[in-house]
Amino acid sequence: MAGAGADWDRPAGTLEWSCSATADHAVDTVFAPAFFLASRRQDAYPDMGDPYTVGPGALPHHFVQALGVATHVLGAVVADTPPDVRAIIWQWPEITVAPPEDFLPRGGLELILHAHDVCAGVGVDFEPPADVCRRLRRHTLEWPLWLRWNGLAETADPWSDLLRGSGRYRY
Repeated sequence: MAGAGADWDRPAGTLEWSCSATADHAVDTVFAPAFFLASRRQDAYPDMGDPYTVGPGALPHHFVQALGVATHVLGAVVADTPPDVRAIIWQWPEITVAPPEDFLPRGGLELILHAHDVCAGVGVDFEPPADVCRRLRRHTLEWPLWLRWNGLAETADPWSDLLRGSGRYRY
């Protein structure tokens, strides 16, 4: 696995977090939408205590395994949820509920951006498929969160579009 022997205590790209902390956070950001949707809550995130992460001392292969599990759980919850169900998808800047089809892009966007951060920190090239980036960008155009689509024209490079929209840039 490329980058496994690198120093994972280094910052993840331009973030202040280490590569390990960012990878651990990525696990939580993929599990979280599954828990939100499964809870069917519309007023707040489910009260589940600490985030679901691998924890301190995890090695790169632990993150890979945990992300595999998290993506399968998210996919299964979305597939099992009737399309008319609505659940909280985020509570900042205000509580927003969404249909099941928004939960995979939420987890996917978090995963792809944090993979970029970690790969930048451990010195591994990361270039996700353009069609995935294009679909994520188009699906998230109306999302309030931290995406900065206002004023950003779509270009021929959808990966750069996602990076710019999230405040990240190619390293």
